[in-house]
Amino acid sequence: MVTFEQLQKKEKTIAVVGLGYVGLPLAVHLAKHFSVIGFDVNATRIAELSGGYDKTCEVSDEMLQNISMIYTTDPTRLREAACIIVAVPTPVNEDTTPDMSIVEKASVTVGSHMQSGTVVVYESTVYPGATEEICVPILEQQSGLRSGVDFFVGYSPERINPGDKTHTIDKVTKIVSGMNKETLDIVSAVYGTITQVHRASSIRVAEAAKVIENAQRDINIAFMNELAQIFSRMGIPTYDVLAAAQTKWNFLSFTPGLVGGHCIGVDPYYLTYKAKQIGYESKVILAGREINDTMHLFFLDNLSIQLRMLDKDVAGSSIALFGATFKENIPDVRNSRIMIFAQVLQRAGAKVYVCDPHADSTDVLHEYGIALTNQEDIPPVDVVLFGVSHDVYRAMAPEYLKRYQKDGEKLLCMDIKNIHSRQLMEQSGFVYWSL
Repeated sequence: MVTFEQLQKKEKTIAVVGLGYVGLPLAVHLAKHFSVIGFDVNATRIAELSGGYDKTCEVSDEMLQNISMIYTTDPTRLREAACIIVAVPTPVNEDTTPDMSIVEKASVTVGSHMQSGTVVVYESTVYPGATEEICVPILEQQSGLRSGVDFFVGYSPERINPGDKTHTIDKVTKIVSGMNKETLDIVSAVYGTITQVHRASSIRVAEAAKVIENAQRDINIAFMNELAQIFSRMGIPTYDVLAAAQTKWNFLSFTPGLVGGHCIGVDPYYLTYKAKQIGYESKVILAGREINDTMHLFFLDNLSIQLRMLDKDVAGSSIALFGATFKENIPDVRNSRIMIFAQVLQRAGAKVYVCDPHADSTDVLHEYGIALTNQEDIPPVDVVLFGVSHDVYRAMAPEYLKRYQKDGEKLLCMDIKNIHSRQLMEQSGFVYWSL
């Protein structure tokens, strides 16, 4: 087995497989201390990183240019690595079952090229047991090596929060685990070089810890979304209720809204899938998922109600939709629920103009079949809909929004993120709706 001293002295190399939102920040911080190879199957991505540019905005151009790392699409370069970290996506299928295909393909690639004595660490979010039940057999089959004898496996779940410049990888505690004490010691030492670590008692414990982190957030947001639907029927402003409740010292600060992205809207399904395999039907987790996954229909109903009050209908209405990413101030559009809402609006017969200064138009078109519109090119519409709380949208003055108002007609402002003042909007003559 490779030793930490060999890695520390750069006699041996670390490879990171997958240079996305998770893998790249990890690789960059590791490259400050070790010899690092960054591998990705996307040639365009490798070319951008080699040129010192990260389209995800997780790593600054300056940081990229100040570290030494080999970027490659050549899997044979993995033979040079004595420690290989796999950081690839684990989405869900349309039926919400785990889609392990990407991590399985990565395991085939790693297993086909790794050498005896290699330590392989997985960062991808999976259900408890997946690393040892799915990934390890693939590594053994492809390499002809024996786990625990010829190579060794660890697990350190990612904790990247896209767009968060405070809780970066070097400022959060990393859970580390290994198949035995020797493996755990090496994995702990490697990650301990860049941040503080928590040594989990087993790989399955580390996998379980990760998957419940986002399930817990999902359930709490679902509770807020259920409250929002209840209070909406009562005519009570939800955000006013939350502002009052948050004055209690132990009230949990969650807010309602659309839940998307590659973590919170996905990870709970990994846990409920495994639970079903062992004969347990999840109740709370799946109930929360159902509430959050259908929240856009609640917004559609309220949009219909507001438009009918203006003698209009969703069908035939024009809507300027501000925001395409799954959360504020980032370019990531994966599993963006606001874009799912946009698709629903289109199917309902609305003309939807989607704009977003952070999103990549090619990504949006590929993922959702919708072309982005330049904000300045949007014509007068019936509705302006704020779906993502980008800072640029928070700063948007009511006077600016009047450019989207049709002559002689009321403009409906649907603010599902509650980023504007109801009082200011109504004083400016808009019909305003928020939770």
